[in-house]
Amino acid sequence: MSSSDTHSAAPLTPGRERALLWLLALTQFTIIVDFMVMMPLGPQIMHAFSITPAAFAAAVSAYSWCAGISGLLAATYVDRFDRRTMMLVVYALFALSNLVCAMATNYHALLLSRAFAGLTGGVLNSVLLAIIGDVIPPQRRGAAMGLVMTSFSLAAVAGVPLGVVLGAHYGWSSPFFELVLLSGLIWAGACKVVPTLTAHIRIPPVPLSRTLPELWSLLREPSHVRGFILTAIVMGSHMLIVPFISPTFVGNLGVEPENISLIYMAGGFATFFTSRLVGRLSDRYGKRRVFQVAALCSLPPVLFITHLPQLPLWCLIVLFPFFMVSGNSRMIPVQALLTTVPEPRRRGAFMSVNSAVQQIATGTGAWIGGLTLSTSDTGRISGYGVNGWLCCACIVLAMWWIGRVSPYAAMSKGQAVAPAT
Repeated sequence: MSSSDTHSAAPLTPGRERALLWLLALTQFTIIVDFMVMMPLGPQIMHAFSITPAAFAAAVSAYSWCAGISGLLAATYVDRFDRRTMMLVVYALFALSNLVCAMATNYHALLLSRAFAGLTGGVLNSVLLAIIGDVIPPQRRGAAMGLVMTSFSLAAVAGVPLGVVLGAHYGWSSPFFELVLLSGLIWAGACKVVPTLTAHIRIPPVPLSRTLPELWSLLREPSHVRGFILTAIVMGSHMLIVPFISPTFVGNLGVEPENISLIYMAGGFATFFTSRLVGRLSDRYGKRRVFQVAALCSLPPVLFITHLPQLPLWCLIVLFPFFMVSGNSRMIPVQALLTTVPEPRRRGAFMSVNSAVQQIATGTGAWIGGLTLSTSDTGRISGYGVNGWLCCACIVLAMWWIGRVSPYAAMSKGQAVAPAT
């Protein structure tokens, strides 16, 4: 039996286990809010530092690129230390990065602090997943992951809107100060709740001389490469649009910054109630088919968001959930399909690399999206329509490419019946 299917510690009591899972969810919540809240704060940050949309996109991208790189490198060392110690040390550094960000007085300090936050956030994600794998038995791991992943909906419904309100009333840096405070409280709770997890260290680790060759073997597997390309297309196209929604609403439509929270809250509620339905449909009708239908349905909302006419606030609140739900509905079947691509013994390493690809694609999409935009003296943003057409082209490409991504079991069966050469 592989180490991923065994416990690294004595079983926890039901109460202690629930407390641990909620603490991990709250930790994940702070990581997600730290990344997502930058986007609706875009107009204030660009004004505070007198930067262009491209420079703002670079700050968003710095987080994603560094998170991807650190997550990839974490696969080579994260199993060599006690999970509890790793979490506490890295989470403390994550809180420090947010403090530096909140205190930034120039664009370069902001950029460096976002890169530092990405480095720590990428490692922290790997550690959180490893803790779940160590503590929760396989037959209950899906439910545990579901609880921890509610952090995404909570971030969209509560975290980001609250951050936007704080930013509108107390300045762009106030959400990051609040994150520092919340992270400190969670860190104190982790000291009491997270158990010492060291059993995995007794398993002889892969020698350092073999670490990079094994990683390269994983990266060059053709079936894996096809999965990574699908991730890059889907995430990169999404980020051509998302970071610039708030600046466009404010600069082009005259939406007040504090009202951005209402728009995001409406989208967050919609995804909260539709995500599980999309997951069930993916299991029932097939992940490729559901993705292709969702992708096709997402084309009109993408073009609408990027070619917005002058609309009242209530129209944006009503219509924005269609963009959020259609985008989220593309992600769910893709993530479910990708878990079936590698053989079971390499699934953990594959998902770690795929997470890194996702982060790098996220940063690259935001960076490319920023290059096409320009801002006038009045704050109006132009070029957003180009991003919409690029996003649609990538979505159509993904609808075709997903047919080339096959589960490991299907590939093994095909190889078994293939004639010998």
